[in-house]
Amino acid sequence: MTRFPALSVTDKIGYGLGDMASALVWQTATLFLAYFYTDVFGLPAAIMGTMFLVVRAVDALIDPCIGTLVDRTQTRHGKFRPWLLWMAIPFGVCCLITFYVPPVSATLKIVYACLTYSLLSLVYSAINVPYCAMPGSLTLDPRERHSLQSWRFALSFIGGLVVTVVALPLVDWLGEGNPQRGYFYAMGLMGLLGIGLFFACFLMTKERYPAPPGAHSLLGDLKVLAQNRQWRLVFVFNILLLVAVVTRGSATIYYVKYVMLRPELIFAFIVSGMLAALFGALLSERLLGKFDRVRAYQWTIAAYVLIGGLIFFIPPSAVWLIFTINIVFSFVQNLSTPLQWAMFSDVVDYEEHRSGRRLDGLVFSTALFAIKFGLALGGALVGWVLGMVDYLPNTAQQPAGVILTINALFTLVPSVLFIAMALLLFAYKLNSRYVREIAATLAKKRGHTEPDTVPAPGSVHA
Repeated sequence: MTRFPALSVTDKIGYGLGDMASALVWQTATLFLAYFYTDVFGLPAAIMGTMFLVVRAVDALIDPCIGTLVDRTQTRHGKFRPWLLWMAIPFGVCCLITFYVPPVSATLKIVYACLTYSLLSLVYSAINVPYCAMPGSLTLDPRERHSLQSWRFALSFIGGLVVTVVALPLVDWLGEGNPQRGYFYAMGLMGLLGIGLFFACFLMTKERYPAPPGAHSLLGDLKVLAQNRQWRLVFVFNILLLVAVVTRGSATIYYVKYVMLRPELIFAFIVSGMLAALFGALLSERLLGKFDRVRAYQWTIAAYVLIGGLIFFIPPSAVWLIFTINIVFSFVQNLSTPLQWAMFSDVVDYEEHRSGRRLDGLVFSTALFAIKFGLALGGALVGWVLGMVDYLPNTAQQPAGVILTINALFTLVPSVLFIAMALLLFAYKLNSRYVREIAATLAKKRGHTEPDTVPAPGSVHA
């Protein structure tokens, strides 16, 4: 069996700091940007919603272009790491100016909001597409990639937890009663910390397995990728996953407030789930790494379908039981999160083995597109369904039909989508044995292993 050099803990922490940087800034934007635009910036809600939709649509066109640029990058620092160096400061600056309220007319404020939010989304893609694509150049070992993703998401959850706990108190403290100034200064600190973490990620990682830059057109690469059935499966898989996760996440506050009737527990409910998710991601490789990754993913999905769906049948008054089951769900569900991202690295290797083209940037740009599409669709789904059942905002006693719907959105609807994901995996053939064989063949091709460490000729599937 091929043995690849192990990554050090420093390598893994260094890589994870990049996603912590993204979480510090993007989690803040995700949690507070809509409220900031309507209640602090003074943007009409309809314009804000249209702006979000248009920018996401533009992102769908921009992300593959960024991925293609990444695939054609070649510097002495590698293909992916330079983008962290180039984009770290612009990312921090964009975060700062997005949360600034200019003293101008209402029309010019709308223009300013559209421009700065678009810039934030563009720079986010420009730094995250290469960041997400890096694992394939850091190691060829599938288990080490799994471990790398475990560290990444553990540190990402820590960043998200920091934002959840300190962001609003920081706004109040720095603003001294002025929320416009508070958001500006708080995001300035978050952006500055994010810049430092991206620089640390650049310095603590090394691209050990460089691949030559791409030389084909974007349309040509897209055509080749579209013929890759494994990529198509992973793409649909991730859309289903994000719709499920965002539907459940968006319904969480409604569930605690209107089903459990315990609004004072919203913060504790969310934070306890985040802590469980952190440990789930960190322990993923230890608990699942010894098993075949495809089967392990299916078993894990089956487990959190049962656990998450169980909450639907528990009386809302059983607060501690619901808390406990939600913590277990968050832990088990995030055991599989590192596997989700390792699948994209496997698809990149498979495409290189299949067609000879190394499309890291393009593949991971489509991963980000699937995530953005899932985020938009999941958030819209909750809004559409609540609108259909005549949900009454800020009304403590909701009609029975609304209560039932919220409960289903939090439990049963995500479970159905999770089941569809598990079924898709029966058609996915990049299991642990196959991806390791492919990795060994690619390593030999690039001269990174001795001849006697690779599989015998013909052992890799055509």
